[in-house]
Amino acid sequence: MPRVRVQTEDFNVGEELEHLRRDASGAWDTRVGAVASFIGTVRDMNEGSSVSGLTLEHYPGMTESSIEAIIDQAESRWPLYSVRVLHRVGPMLPADQIVFVGVSSAHREAALEACAFIMDYLKTQAPFWKKEATPEGHRWVDARVSDEQALQKWT
Repeated sequence: MPRVRVQTEDFNVGEELEHLRRDASGAWDTRVGAVASFIGTVRDMNEGSSVSGLTLEHYPGMTESSIEAIIDQAESRWPLYSVRVLHRVGPMLPADQIVFVGVSSAHREAALEACAFIMDYLKTQAPFWKKEATPEGHRWVDARVSDEQALQKWT
């Protein structure tokens, strides 16, 4: 099962969480004591304007490699058993799921920290471009200062 998927289709959170609890043979991994996850969704409001849709673009191949490198960094910092990152691209509507980050480990602290680390790096380092549909027209979403500040805690 690949650690990274970039896709247009939605994903099933329950299935993804179950994959994190199983070993390579498909059996329950009894070493797992913690699973942490994050699901990002499309908001209907951003920067004071209503948002009726979001389109995500990426650079195929480069995006997956970038995410794999982020996961490698997380695995070098925390004892993780399994990591999964799913990121959607293409047009989406408010409330649609955009991203799933999930990790399993023996302990809660490692799982929670690794999940946050991966998400912070995804927001700032992965090559995705977001365009919002607003009443004023389409606009590209710039990186947020708060995302860059969140990344600083890991350096």
